[in-house]
Amino acid sequence: MEKKLLKRIEALRKKLNKLGLTHNLVDDEVVTVSQQLDQLLNEYQRITYYRQLSFW
Repeated sequence: MEKKLLKRIEALRKKLNKLGLTHNLVDDEVVTVSQQLDQLLNEYQRITYYRQLSFW
């Protein structure tokens, strides 16, 4: 699951970088992709945080 999540994060990161070169940063599409990336990054952070807790 974690590998899939990381691949999705990387794909959105690349898409956002491309959009940032051709669109205004307040463009609806840029904001939407940025929000999607934020959600995935938050999910990844939760997963890694709980993994650290279960380690102890």
